[in-house]
Amino acid sequence: MAETTGKLAVLIDADNAQPSITDGLMEEIARFGTANVKRIYGDWTSSRLNGWKEMLLKHSIQPIQQFAYTTGKNATDSAMIIDAMDLLYTKRFDGFCIVSSDSDFTKLAARIRESGVMVYGFGEQKTPEPFVTACDKFVYTEVLRQSCDEAPEKIKRKDSKALKMDTRLVNLLRNAVELSSDDSGWAHLGAVGSNIVKHAPDFDARNYGYKKLGDLVRATELFEVGEFSENVSGQKAIYIKDKRKK
Repeated sequence: MAETTGKLAVLIDADNAQPSITDGLMEEIARFGTANVKRIYGDWTSSRLNGWKEMLLKHSIQPIQQFAYTTGKNATDSAMIIDAMDLLYTKRFDGFCIVSSDSDFTKLAARIRESGVMVYGFGEQKTPEPFVTACDKFVYTEVLRQSCDEAPEKIKRKDSKALKMDTRLVNLLRNAVELSSDDSGWAHLGAVGSNIVKHAPDFDARNYGYKKLGDLVRATELFEVGEFSENVSGQKAIYIKDKRKK
């Protein structure tokens, strides 16, 4: 998906996110635009959230206090949803970043998209599929902890054999190339990436252990990869072609 410079509202569910992702999260959000609003919701009287203090100060994230009025009910979700709708009605934002692994935000994401505003979701791989697909783009937070000292075991890079056996991945790549290709069968890598995300918001080369889509495509060994000049300046762009196409 193309990077933008839009105004973003970042809303974090402290009960369903870890402080260790914050540095990576803010770097990732900067790819999509500028975080004009940064709020995090939780019961800050609880010792469970003590680990957030340093990160809130470092990144100027505003903590929003929300007491747990009733056992078993998540008041934090309600507060986030109300604030999100208030911010949406101001029409000042080009996108919302919802940081949570909770499916309760599925309807919120869908409602924001109905207004023509981008929704970027961030959550763990356990995030329910309805919330993932309700977002324009969804990033698994495991990839945001890769450079952190607190990170768990690194995401292992899949080799060519493993990638070829991943039917979902192969179909996503081939279908996206088909939709993006010209008469000769070559497709611009950027267009391929955009088409993939339209069908799979959670797609990310980093989930397979690769930093960039181009690296992942090469590793599959299913596509030809070439660089071609796009204009008189000689600037080159990466194109790919399904090896099955002659």
